[in-house]
Formats: sequence, C-alpha cells, structure tokens
Amino acid sequence: MNAQTRVSAKGQVVIPKEIRTRHQMSAGRVLDVIETPDGVLLRPSVQKQGRSVDEVLERIRKTVRYDGPPVTIEEMNETIEQMWAQGGPKDW
Repeated sequence: MNAQTRVSAKGQVVIPKEIRTRHQMSAGRVLDVIETPDGVLLRPSVQKQGRSVDEVLERIRKTVRYDGPPVTIEEMNETIEQMWAQGGPKDW
C-alpha cells in the first residue's frame, strides 16, 4: 500500500491507520528515523523496546498456550514461520 500524508506545522506526520495496524504501531511505539538517498525511512526500533529476554519469553508463554508433548526445534520453527506468514503476534 502506498499512501500520502502531510507534515504539520509542528513537524508531525500521521501514519495511516491501515499501515499502523498492519505493522503493529501503537501509541508510544519507538521508531528509528533513517535518512536514505531517496528520502526518510521509518522503522520500528528493535534496540529501544526495553524488554528483557524474560519479559519476551513470558509474553510468548502467555500468547502460545501448549499443553501437549514436547516438540522438535524444526516443528517450533515451522510454527513460527506460519505465525509470521499470518501477520505475526497481534498483541506485542
């Protein structure tokens, strides 16, 4: 999807709702602003999320409820690929 927006008098830009939803950009989300030869790129910041490994694992445990037998790494990887193909986790 391509869209247009305007820069406000305060230098603010509104990212269209459809794009914010698809890229899971909620209020307060930190974005990296990267200058490129063609313009400016906004990208969700990975380093500035402020979540520890324990916090991420806890969210995974809450999101993925599994009470069955142990699974292989290959089965886990396949499940993760399927989840991302469907748009990734919705509540992160």
